Amino acid sequence: MRKQPYGKVDEVVHGILTMCAGVAFLVLNDAIAKVLTDRYDPIQIVFLRNLIAVPMIASVALSLRGRSALRTGHLRLHALRGLLMMLAAYLYFTSLTYLPLAEATALIFAAPIFITALSVPLLGEAVGWRRWSAVLLGFAGVLIVVQPGGSTFQPASLLPVGTAFLYSIYMITARWLHPGESMWTMMFYVVLFPLLYAAPFAPLVWAPLQLADVPFFIAIAICGSVGITLIGQAFRMAPAAVVAPFDYTALLWAAGLGWLIWGDVPLFWTIVGALVIMVSGIIIVIREAAARQRKNA
Repeated sequence: MRKQPYGKVDEVVHGILTMCAGVAFLVLNDAIAKVLTDRYDPIQIVFLRNLIAVPMIASVALSLRGRSALRTGHLRLHALRGLLMMLAAYLYFTSLTYLPLAEATALIFAAPIFITALSVPLLGEAVGWRRWSAVLLGFAGVLIVVQPGGSTFQPASLLPVGTAFLYSIYMITARWLHPGESMWTMMFYVVLFPLLYAAPFAPLVWAPLQLADVPFFIAIAICGSVGITLIGQAFRMAPAAVVAPFDYTALLWAAGLGWLIWGDVPLFWTIVGALVIMVSGIIIVIREAAARQRKNA
């Protein structure tokens, strides 16, 4: 068997490392948001995070791509995607008020399961029995973590599941955008519209901003933006089937930060359910990659 060229191997390795770094930034974003939920309403956190992120992303986009980076022919679609992202962030930040970081993170990984299930009615895609089996396996993992009807059940556990559902629709709508739409255009509008949507509600729940918390708000704006950028870049550097499974390193970061900051130790069934969800997601990624190869062959 002929070996791969070293350059290609290097790209794959760099793609994996980039993915892991992006995931780490996003989990750090979530951990900081959890700290802030002790003092601020989630809608205020969403508002202030995007208030900082909008000029930051706009300045970078304009410096790299010029005014064309902010032009789009899909303003209504961006408005819809911004609404989905704002609602998803609100539900997730609310869940962090009640749940350990590791549990909330584990339930977020239901997103690929929803994406596969919703791709049939929304995109008209054909999903084979193997992927449907993976979807059912993933939902079983969610039930293991949530444990509806059990003595440890918390209604707040449904909030990250709702976040995963909204995020899956957000990801699917990306396929309705023109292929020429740049990454910077997408990033700009996905922070601009949530800012606009949160603005009317933020004054209703506003808590006086403490000076010591300003660096935390700047940090979540930076961590969220850098994390999304690095993950997007990782998918450009290496095949999705290779880098996507490393998204699950978020569980390690979440468990570590949860223990370090709050002394949380993941429950046994949270770990079991998370592993089931991980296996389901990896199967889905591998099957989708195989389906694309057959389609392009």
